[in-house]
Amino acid sequence: MDEARARDVLAAAGVLPGPAGDAGLLALGENAVFAAGGLVVKVGRDAELLERARRELDIAGWLAEAGVPAVRAAEAKPLLVDGHPVTVWHRLPEPVRPSEPRDLAELLRIVHALPAPPFALPPRELLGGVERWLRLAGDAIDPDDAAYLRARRDGFAAAAAALTPHLPPGPIHGDALPRNVHIGADGPVLVDLETFSSDLREHDLVVMALSRDRYGLPAESYDSFTEAYGWDVREWDGCAVLRGARETASCAWVAQHAPSNPKALAEFRRRVASLRDEDETVRWYPF
Repeated sequence: MDEARARDVLAAAGVLPGPAGDAGLLALGENAVFAAGGLVVKVGRDAELLERARRELDIAGWLAEAGVPAVRAAEAKPLLVDGHPVTVWHRLPEPVRPSEPRDLAELLRIVHALPAPPFALPPRELLGGVERWLRLAGDAIDPDDAAYLRARRDGFAAAAAALTPHLPPGPIHGDALPRNVHIGADGPVLVDLETFSSDLREHDLVVMALSRDRYGLPAESYDSFTEAYGWDVREWDGCAVLRGARETASCAWVAQHAPSNPKALAEFRRRVASLRDEDETVRWYPF
């Protein structure tokens, strides 16, 4: 789905007060995200994302009822327009400052204290996309590297299933990064609710540990995160397993971009080599 197609769907949905052509494009990925006036509209890639869109709106309503600072839906149900799910959201004001790891920790404390919602949340299928991403990579990557990642995926999936958590399992955000926190006048607000799951709470905490170890997050920033949350997941015996699973998924995710982007191929090769060498000091770069 390109921008032109997404704008055609946006126009057909008729959810904006003005012309779809005047809406600003905020992002173009699995969803095309447009903003106009006080609304944000997400147009999904295809009808397969309808159930996820429906669940995201249910999550938004549940968080609102629980008083959790999170993005609010403007319409309670998704539309299906020309085979594309469309959801409508209240637009957040411009942030007052960039988000920081400690802001994320404050929101995770709130989310992790929630009981299960009155509807089913899926488990966090961290490794579920590996096969699709490797298939999209095709011949651009070394077949031995693809086989290595598949074997690594299977091993970590089995190991993760056998973990004994330190925290009580329950609702998690699923993609707990500072980029998914908006800092408004009243404080941090959680955004991007698509990956909400019911699983080990440690999933949300390993993300920042990996950011520290692989992506150059300063140690003092990570320490502010653990201090605000109240616990360092690296103290848990299962941390290495969830970290390894996320590294595997992150490596395969980059692979899908390799056929059309030489920088993605170079980053993929860097990541695979560091995993093969068991060198946890090699810096990875966001892509």
